[in-house]
Amino acid sequence: MATLIELKNVEKHYGSFKALTGINLNIDEGEVICVIGPSGSGKSTMIRCINLLEQYDPDGEIIVDGIKVQKGKNLKDVRAEVGMVFQNFNLFPHLTILKNIMLAPMRVKGTDEKTAEKTARALLAKVGIETQANKYPSQLSGGQQQRVAIARALAMEPKVLLFDEPTSALDPEMVGEVLDVIKVLATSGVTMIVVTHEMGFARQVADRVIFMDDGQVIEQGTPKQIFDDPQEQRTKSFLKAVLKH
Repeated sequence: MATLIELKNVEKHYGSFKALTGINLNIDEGEVICVIGPSGSGKSTMIRCINLLEQYDPDGEIIVDGIKVQKGKNLKDVRAEVGMVFQNFNLFPHLTILKNIMLAPMRVKGTDEKTAEKTARALLAKVGIETQANKYPSQLSGGQQQRVAIARALAMEPKVLLFDEPTSALDPEMVGEVLDVIKVLATSGVTMIVVTHEMGFARQVADRVIFMDDGQVIEQGTPKQIFDDPQEQRTKSFLKAVLKH
């Protein structure tokens, strides 16, 4: 497998607060990564650095598909390859579901309207809400809105999909429908990095689980290694706390 994403000594400061410390990771093409850890451990900050939604410190380096992630002309190329699904959907409220999905391919890639609509309808079918195409975001449940957000990310045909706690803003009964969509995507060959609090999901879909705490990668391995035989005390205590519920 070819390496698609490299993080080399990535650090991030907010003033005197150090959010990330010495992150070194290689992520292979087609790999599904789940990032777990307590709130405030740097998980979301790390993935937001990959498409420069957060500017990492200058001594580090992030490379996506051979392109260095930095401000300037390269950034558009990186973001064309990296799709992002946020906690809070970030849909345009004044556009229909269909138009939300068509917008980026038409504006960024220059896709014609007919092709963009055909792709958007196919993606809505893929995430199970093709009948909602002409509604507006406010008319959909949270789970449906998040599935639209996933379809919108897929519309750009990204090589990498980043999920920043995609179920944390959802009512409990809607979590499953979104996770089911992500599970299907996990078998499709697209490279995925999922920040999640859903341990059962991480165990089920991940090729590799990364445990972070205090801005650092503490431990990583297969789901079996991390959940059944963690080596680090911080991993053990975290899993003991979250799995007892």
